[in-house]
Amino acid sequence: MEVGPRDGLQIESRTLTTDEKVRLIDALVAAGVREVEVGSFVNPKAVPAMADTEDVIKRLEPREGVTYRALWLNPKGLERAIAVGRVRLVGRLTCTASETFVKRNTNRSIDRTFAEMPEWITRYKEAGIKVNGMGMMAAFGCNFEGDIPQEKVIGLIERGMSVLADHGCKLEHQDLADTMGWANPRQIRRLVGAIHERWPDLTLKLHLHDTRGTAMANALAAMELGVCNFDAAIGGLGGCPFAGHKGAAGNVCTEDLVYMCEEMGIDTGIDLDALVGAAKLAEELVGHPLPGKVMKGGTLSRFRHH
Repeated sequence: MEVGPRDGLQIESRTLTTDEKVRLIDALVAAGVREVEVGSFVNPKAVPAMADTEDVIKRLEPREGVTYRALWLNPKGLERAIAVGRVRLVGRLTCTASETFVKRNTNRSIDRTFAEMPEWITRYKEAGIKVNGMGMMAAFGCNFEGDIPQEKVIGLIERGMSVLADHGCKLEHQDLADTMGWANPRQIRRLVGAIHERWPDLTLKLHLHDTRGTAMANALAAMELGVCNFDAAIGGLGGCPFAGHKGAAGNVCTEDLVYMCEEMGIDTGIDLDALVGAAKLAEELVGHPLPGKVMKGGTLSRFRHH
């Protein structure tokens, strides 16, 4: 899932216009990206860059095979998502492995987050939305609390499964976010391996920030264990505004990840040259250099052709 238009742009000092956001999203879709997180339904006072999410969605052309996603953190945000339509509504619960970070990010404790899950399940069911997923932020480490023990992550997944089971639902999709860039390949292998061993049918998706330059290596380590779902941000856009490291790199870079896959013989279905063009557009729109490598170094196709 391409998260640049949401996770990437939310931290930028320059707020893009609705026209610019639509132009970037259209470029990503034209390159072959089939799932894009286009914005968030959050309080515009907290995240001003996402204030026009409804307008962005209304401007996007429906395309066969393309899914537009958005983020919400409270019931009002869900109501806005339902009202605007045209975004994929998923019944995904959220939790955080760091007590300090969850309070900074959502003004809730871990226990309160789980206590509110039944209410979320009820809301989703009433809206006709299947509840089968959970996301976990700060699953690998936290700038405020340090290393997150693997046993804590496993315990939180078990806790989420229990809540879902109590309400007639089953956890089928688990997202793990390295929100503050603490993960390393060895840690990825250990945690992913432990989860796969315990719940072999649980589908994992990783959200890897490149804060300290390990996101690509972490993605490869996960891929070698069978993980094939990732969030990525065009040009390496992004960063969390509540993570305490202003100016750090964002998510694993979309075009760099696609380049690595294609060079390894893994077909992504994405036009890499067109994706590089989208990365250059993103850099032009935000008005400063982005950390992506392939957009600067180019692909190997012209050298091979020569």
